[in-house]
Amino acid sequence: MRLSGPLESAALLTVLPVPARAAGATRGVLPWAPLVGLVLGGIASGLAVLGDRWISPLAGAVLAVAVLAALTRGLHLDGLADTADGLGPLRGRQRALQVMHQSDIGPFGVVTVVLTLLLQVACLTALLETREGWPALWAAVVVARLAMARTGLPGVATAEGSALGTLVAGTVSVPWFVGWIVVVLGLLVAGTAADLELTARLAISALAGLLTAELLYRRARRRLGGVTGDVMGAMGETATTATLLVGAIAL
Repeated sequence: MRLSGPLESAALLTVLPVPARAAGATRGVLPWAPLVGLVLGGIASGLAVLGDRWISPLAGAVLAVAVLAALTRGLHLDGLADTADGLGPLRGRQRALQVMHQSDIGPFGVVTVVLTLLLQVACLTALLETREGWPALWAAVVVARLAMARTGLPGVATAEGSALGTLVAGTVSVPWFVGWIVVVLGLLVAGTAADLELTARLAISALAGLLTAELLYRRARRRLGGVTGDVMGAMGETATTATLLVGAIAL
């Protein structure tokens, strides 16, 4: 793997400053996306805990969701909106791709983003009222980037006209992806102080997030012919939401 990979991933997936030489590269974006998730999850979890202690669980949840949107330039939310507009109405493949490439957001996209953010805040508020709050949020953010990294595995189809999809296709090897899963599981055990019951609940939540993102990928493959940059972002937001939702249900 390229040593500049983490910087390339941060350049595309965050607003964090990186050297100019890494800003235009893409080969390291998806392989190192989980590492970016670790950083973003740590920042969001810290703000969530502070907001909870200083104000209320609701304030902590809003702060965490807001900072994630700000640190990612809202790109994943934009991808979610575009994907909802493309996949929502009954339309052909070419028309769906055309709609997704447009700069405006349609009604399906607006409703999807609003409901997704509300659900994330509601679930995180409930989680922050327990000791599972920050580990669940951290896990959700990392799982989102694992779901995005999944689109770089060999054999993943790319939709016609997707520049980003073409550039990152096949950049993630299966052993590398499995290695990240092992690392995340190990960090879950460490972050929960080896509380096996809590670790198991978080692992189930993470699995639910990955499976939900997988369903979205398969839907995009059937309707669009494969993934696009928008679909990658949508998979990330979907995984985040599903992980938080199952975590809140399992309280």
